[in-house]
Amino acid sequence: MDAVTTATYNCTDPLQRAEGLAHAQRAIAQKQCVVIPTDTVYGIAADAFSAQAVATLLAAKGRGRSMPPPVLIPRLQTMDGLATEVPAGGRALAEKFWPGPLTLILHAQPSLTWDLGETKGTVALRIPDDELAQALLTITGPLAVSSANRTGQAAAQTASEAREQLAESVEVYLEEGFRPVEGTAESGGLPSTIVDCTGERLRVVRQGALSLDAIREIVPDVLGLGEEPETLTEPEASQDPLTLAKPEEQSEPGVPARVEPAQAEAEAVHAEAAQDEPAPSDPAMPAEPVMPAEPENVKGQPRD
Repeated sequence: MDAVTTATYNCTDPLQRAEGLAHAQRAIAQKQCVVIPTDTVYGIAADAFSAQAVATLLAAKGRGRSMPPPVLIPRLQTMDGLATEVPAGGRALAEKFWPGPLTLILHAQPSLTWDLGETKGTVALRIPDDELAQALLTITGPLAVSSANRTGQAAAQTASEAREQLAESVEVYLEEGFRPVEGTAESGGLPSTIVDCTGERLRVVRQGALSLDAIREIVPDVLGLGEEPETLTEPEASQDPLTLAKPEEQSEPGVPARVEPAQAEAEAVHAEAAQDEPAPSDPAMPAEPVMPAEPENVKGQPRD
C-alpha cells in the first residue's frame, strides 16, 4: 500500500476543525482513509461505496475481507437506502436509540455497488453519538469505519496514538482529545450492543452499553445472548409497541430483495468487532484498547 502525505488537525480549535473537515472530505473523495473520533474510541474511516477505499482501510489495519467493517451513517433515513426488509422491531430500536451505542445487522440492499468484504448479504449500521463524526458523515455520506489500530493491537484513545500504529496509511487525522476505551471499568465505557435483525426474531448477539431490558421495553420478544425462542414466554400483544412503529420515508435509492440469513455465518465477522473495532475491542465504530467479550455468532458485520 502506497504511503500518503499525512496531516493532523486539532479539532478543539474552530479554525483547524473547519480545515480538518474539509481535508477529510477531500481525502474520502480520493479514496483515502481518515482517522476520526467516535463516541467509543478513534476509528479509521473510508468511503463505504468504494471497494478501493475499503481495501485500503483493511490493509491499513492488517485485516482480511472475512472481517468487514460496519458502516456509520449520518441520519436514520439513510438506513432505508442501505438496507432492505427492515423489520418493525429493528426500525423501532433505531428510532429510539440512534444516535447511540446500538448497531443493527440488516439485509443489505443488493442493488448497491459496494464491497465491504465477506458480509453474507448483510450490513451493520449505526449512527454515532459524536458531533465531529456526525459533521463528517453529513458531508461525506456513509463511511466504513473500524477501530484506528492495527489488528490485535490496542485501540487508539487519541489521534496521535492512532498515528503511531497507522502512520502514512492514513491521510488525515482529526484530533479531538481522549476517547474512552469501551469495555473497561476505568473509563466506564462499553461497546455498542449489536442486534441481529435478519432472522425471524430479533436477537442480541453482543451485549454492550445498551441493556437487554432497555431493548425489551421497545421489542419485548427480542432474544438475548444464548436464548432460544422456546425459553421465552410470548409477550402479550397489548404490550408490544411495535404496532406503533412507522417506517421512515425512503430517502435514498435501493431495490429490496430477500436474503436468507444463517446465524452461524455472522459469527466470524462479529467476533472481530468485539475484539478489534471502534469499541473495546463499531460502528459503530466501532474500538478498543481493552477488548470486550467476544460476541455470539452473528452474520456479516463487525463492531462499533
